[in-house]
Amino acid sequence: MLLAAGLWMLLPSCGSNTENDAALQAPQTNQAEIPAGVNEKDDDEAGEKEGKAAQNSSGDAGAVTVQNLRTAFMGETTASAKYADYAKKAQEEGYTEIALLFKAASMSEKIHAANHKSVLEELGEKAPEVSPKFTVKTTKENLEDAIAGESYEIATMYPEFLSVAGQAGSQLALISLNYAYKTEQKHKPLYEKALAALQGNQVNTLPTQYFVCPTCGNTYDGTAPKRCGISMTGGERFVKVNSL
Repeated sequence: MLLAAGLWMLLPSCGSNTENDAALQAPQTNQAEIPAGVNEKDDDEAGEKEGKAAQNSSGDAGAVTVQNLRTAFMGETTASAKYADYAKKAQEEGYTEIALLFKAASMSEKIHAANHKSVLEELGEKAPEVSPKFTVKTTKENLEDAIAGESYEIATMYPEFLSVAGQAGSQLALISLNYAYKTEQKHKPLYEKALAALQGNQVNTLPTQYFVCPTCGNTYDGTAPKRCGISMTGGERFVKVNSL
């Protein structure tokens, strides 16, 4: 379930005065005031070139957005599989609280991948086949890897993808990419908190319950909100993660 009301693109609506509008649209111009060498044909040709350039730019951005969605789909699919295995490793090492965090994050990343896939299909494209490849290390190293991955997505990948999708005017891509971008901003501090607890031998102080929004993947520790802070999905629809 991908769509939710709202993005940040709103078109202002303005009132108008007919008489003033007419004056603005059809100003009185004396032929003698037109600079030498400028004629209507030149203006038309210039306008046509600008229009074609804008169309080409939008088309290029659309093609790049499709590729970005494929890249994001592959990344989120891999992250989901990786975090699921990281959860198993944490459980093996006796860190149940961290295992629950990884399980919730795996579920969240799977939602992001599904959203990206849905947008690709709406655009008449197919999501690529993915065979996740990664290495499971110690829980400490796995947390460090997760933090590095989230940091890259927050600082570089998703901001760039969102910028191009905006140029392309792809509303669905903007929604899906923004859902992931905002959620990764929630995941990073959760991983950092878990790593600090692990290093301080205080893993038992970490939350033992998480809630994942089924629309955007937003992740909350402890209790579910009344409504998702990203997609506005009702808290009663959130998926509870409190067992492995």
